[in-house]
Amino acid sequence: MAADQKQKPAEASKNYKGFVAGVFSGIAKLTVGHPFDTVKVRLQTTDSTRFSGPLQCLVQTIRHEGVRGLYKGATPPLVGWMFMDSVMLGSLTVYRRLLAENVFYRHLTPSSPGPTGLVSPEKEGPIAATSHAAAHLPSYGHGLAGVMAGGTVSFIAAPVEHLKARLQIQYSAKKAERLYTGPLDCVRKIYGAHGIAGVYKGLFATLLFRSFFFFWWGSYDVLTRALKDRTSLSAPAINFWAGGLSAQVFWLTSYPSDVVKQRIMTDPMGGKLNDGTPRFKNWWQAAQAVYREGGAKGYWRGFVPCFVRAFPANAMALVAFEGVMRVLP
Repeated sequence: MAADQKQKPAEASKNYKGFVAGVFSGIAKLTVGHPFDTVKVRLQTTDSTRFSGPLQCLVQTIRHEGVRGLYKGATPPLVGWMFMDSVMLGSLTVYRRLLAENVFYRHLTPSSPGPTGLVSPEKEGPIAATSHAAAHLPSYGHGLAGVMAGGTVSFIAAPVEHLKARLQIQYSAKKAERLYTGPLDCVRKIYGAHGIAGVYKGLFATLLFRSFFFFWWGSYDVLTRALKDRTSLSAPAINFWAGGLSAQVFWLTSYPSDVVKQRIMTDPMGGKLNDGTPRFKNWWQAAQAVYREGGAKGYWRGFVPCFVRAFPANAMALVAFEGVMRVLP
């Protein structure tokens, strides 16, 4: 038991790795994925009279705003995704360890090897070999850790995604014709007109959307195990394929909730902003508006660029994350 007590602080002290690795994950995700995200958001927040589809949206954006138009709103996620992925993946690592220690420790086999010899969960209770334990979480345990991490990061993600969305739907190539000249101007005006509640507009929708992380991290574990058992792929290759495919599972399950979230985050706020009259008082009204305007298909508008983006952006993000995790002491 003395060895167990020594091991717990040693394992807990390594929690920093997930937060550091998450920074590199965020950088990789932004570099690959932001142009796709701009097209997605523009399709989600307009009807077919403006853009008939993703290709037309892409062409018109480049024609009228240049390639830089695809990176509109990139500053908030450049800073935000570095911080968000750091918090999400760092907290995911912590939640996996906590669940392994306190909830799922009996999923270890009675003779699983640990740093101090054989681990017997039936006799020893919550295990000290937490890194070993996390590897033995059931897939739904990884999914639960994902939900908890998603809830945690939502309090950072909501304002970042709110600012990004408002900047992305400014179509004028001239700054003088835009309501917001940049991210700092955007947060200053929204906070000045509506306070912290205005900055956090869409928080509930963000929490709901990120509850679908259950499917992302649960499927990531399933795919990682399957690729390890059935292929001879290297660890980075497994991270790439499992990361990309699990991200697509996530978007297949969560996309309709993202459409509603974007509608809420781009809804006029009114008041001192003088940007129009608000349309939605709550999430349900926004969801009804999507159906009323586009039927069931409305919940999937903009899905193609999102789905295409999901694989390369998240695959590279998880390659970066897992690679840094392996390198850090």
